[in-house]
Amino acid sequence: MKMGAPTAGRRGFVVEGFDHTSATEAEISEIRDRIYQDKVVVLKNQQIDAAGLVQLGARFGELVGYYEPIYQHPTEPLVFVSSNVLHGGKQVGVPKTGAFWHADYQFMPQPFAFTVFYPQRLPGQGRGTYFIDMAQAYAGLSADLQNLLDGAIAHHSVRRYIKIRPEDVYKPLGQLIDSVEEKLPPQSFPAVFTHPVTGERQLYVSEAFTFKITDADGNDLGSELLRRVLEESGQLDPTFEHPNIFLNTYELGDIVLWDNRTLIHRALHNPSNSPVESYRVTALDGLPLYQME
Repeated sequence: MKMGAPTAGRRGFVVEGFDHTSATEAEISEIRDRIYQDKVVVLKNQQIDAAGLVQLGARFGELVGYYEPIYQHPTEPLVFVSSNVLHGGKQVGVPKTGAFWHADYQFMPQPFAFTVFYPQRLPGQGRGTYFIDMAQAYAGLSADLQNLLDGAIAHHSVRRYIKIRPEDVYKPLGQLIDSVEEKLPPQSFPAVFTHPVTGERQLYVSEAFTFKITDADGNDLGSELLRRVLEESGQLDPTFEHPNIFLNTYELGDIVLWDNRTLIHRALHNPSNSPVESYRVTALDGLPLYQME
């Protein structure tokens, strides 16, 4: 196994010659440490199937499947499938996922630590992932905004971006939202917390899932505060040129692991609707989401 710097225009750490079936615990631990420190690790030249991806992901922690069956791989339910490709005339997974700023499972009681992303088909151009390092974003906030967020609580829900399932057609919007939040009640976490491994102070707020920020007593701090946080962190920049934003593109054979606590992300989708497909597994690391103050 050989580790090195990424190619020009990308961030993170690159690993050559990795084989999850023969990797030692020391090598897995080294990669895990790199995920925490460098935020992104790319395993190059991987040729594994969905079952192999599950086996690989399990070496980094306890795998957590997506709660909606329509996203699941037909034989490996722990694998999340994003695809616009028909298999045997049938849709597998869901097309055009993730085109909004978010941390995966931010709306769940136990958001996970690691995302393991494996592209299966790539278009000729226009496919990749935008990221924001939320420790960097917090450090760059204006001092008054940092003070306003001290002790604040961010509240998260999937209500804005839930995908409409076939059985949801013709349901009133209010009924659909109520049914979603009955199944997935909103979750609350500190708007700013300390990473349990790196010790970095970071934001935990996203455009997709954060619907309000309150003080410690539950008093709503207002939509303008949330808007300022999203704007200063870079999440409202339609040009993606904000200094907090970086883009990683991929090659077939890349498996990309990232720190889901610290990075928020959104997909870069190609406008041509060329065939595109990816697999993903997600893992807990046995640590709390954040370090208790």
